Amino acid sequence: MKRLGHYLLALLALAPVVRASNYEPDFPQDGFLSKDMDHKMDPAIDYSHFVGRVTDKDDSGRIFKIKVENNNAKFFRAADVVYFRVQGFEKSDRCKSFVKNVEDYYFTVYVENLNPCWNEKEYFKRGTILQFESNVLSTRVYEAMKYREMLVNRKNDFLKQLNGINNFLWTFDQQKVKVAADYDQRIVEMQKARQKALDDLIQMKQEQMNVQTELMRKLNELDGSLKYYQIERQELMSDRWNMDHDAGLPVGHRPQELKVE
Repeated sequence: MKRLGHYLLALLALAPVVRASNYEPDFPQDGFLSKDMDHKMDPAIDYSHFVGRVTDKDDSGRIFKIKVENNNAKFFRAADVVYFRVQGFEKSDRCKSFVKNVEDYYFTVYVENLNPCWNEKEYFKRGTILQFESNVLSTRVYEAMKYREMLVNRKNDFLKQLNGINNFLWTFDQQKVKVAADYDQRIVEMQKARQKALDDLIQMKQEQMNVQTELMRKLNELDGSLKYYQIERQELMSDRWNMDHDAGLPVGHRPQELKVE
């Protein structure tokens, strides 16, 4: 047993040292491929070109559901024209498609004809990467940026109003004591004026609280709109290996024939 132990120790000493750092991926330090533009358009990026992956299709092979890594595709509308090429066949002609439906990180298109960019005799697999071109998307992104700027200005105006109202409400008790003290010095001759001033102040508080409630409701609505119209950053393509992985296995036909025992 001692000889066996010494033999194993000698083998471990001769084995090459493996460092974990050699197998770490070399990602950007910030984890992103583009700088933060505060959800605005980056002039260096062409928003009319983007990449998507076919996740599903109908039996006719003309309706495809596309997954995108950048959610700017949410600005598509039904009947928008989108051109695409199959990745790996960039020299082929473009295929024409029409947008049917839009979801977060997904959109559905109808393809008139696959012949320009694909050999219809071959099976069009799910998971195929498509390179899309859409000038209308670039226009929609620009319009969304301008509309969001308007929403931001409106929100800042509401916040300024709300800040003034909050300052008034937070110091209400101090103001009330001050007004009461001033009129207490002239109890006899200023009693009526003191009571009137307090009543006016209480009424103003109620009015300001009503305005405060309305402003907060509008701000909540604006926050929802701002979240929808924000322009996504160009994120790191974390799912690229799964999207490009092809095991080379045969693809079965669906539906399969019924097996009768």
